[in-house]
Amino acid sequence: YILIGLYFAISLAIGLYAGRRSGKGQKDYFLAGGSTPWLLAGTSMVATTFAADTPLAVTGLVRGGGIAANWIWWSFAAGGVLTVFFFARLWRRSGLTTDLEFLELRYGGPQAAFLRGAKALYLGVVLNLLIIGWVNLAMLKIIRVLFPTAPAELWLIGIAGLTALYVMFAGLRGVVAADAFQFIIAMGGSILLAFYADQARPAGETWQSSTLSFWPDIQAADGVALLFTGLLLQWWAAFYPGAEPGGGGYVAQRILASRSERDGLLAALWFNVAH
Repeated sequence: YILIGLYFAISLAIGLYAGRRSGKGQKDYFLAGGSTPWLLAGTSMVATTFAADTPLAVTGLVRGGGIAANWIWWSFAAGGVLTVFFFARLWRRSGLTTDLEFLELRYGGPQAAFLRGAKALYLGVVLNLLIIGWVNLAMLKIIRVLFPTAPAELWLIGIAGLTALYVMFAGLRGVVAADAFQFIIAMGGSILLAFYADQARPAGETWQSSTLSFWPDIQAADGVALLFTGLLLQWWAAFYPGAEPGGGGYVAQRILASRSERDGLLAALWFNVAH
């Protein structure tokens, strides 16, 4: 309880302190004043892809199909490379505040304004409700394991309330700073967990080679499908920020908030390497 309390207190303090200048205008609030260094912007991209559902999903993949099962999302690197070396500079050069503004920049006229509004409603209401729903379900599962006697729903409401508090008051500047702290905690904790899980193996037991293999078994039909569906199809067909060529959503938002075109490119590069 003390550790979790400290975690939330530090996240809240970092977010509010870093975002204390976010009330000076729209650009400060949504783009952190366009002054975010590449390392901070890229780290924020990575941290944003890591939610409560991520450790559950990746653990399920590895348990069911070994490390190679991660090719279902490792294949996103192909689209990410295009984002880094072709689109990142163009996003920063556009001078936009959000990626949806690009629709009116690209097409123009009332039809473009209607398309922008329709896409905003679809992404912000329909799709986002589904995403927040499964992320919250994952968080409930984690809470029920960690604190089996605690009222999980009330914990979830408290967590969401604290998060909303610093996001609302701190703007993107505070969110990016809190993301950096949370990234260190998440990655450090994951590495420690992997180490101690390995140490907890019963004496004499070893990991199966199929579990540790980086590549899918291409002699098996599902291995071929896993590898080539990702490499040939999913990397350009999947709708996921940072996965589709061009970047979108929070990836584009961090590029737009970078302090220069070079920082936008390096942020996207660091995101793809780290992710």
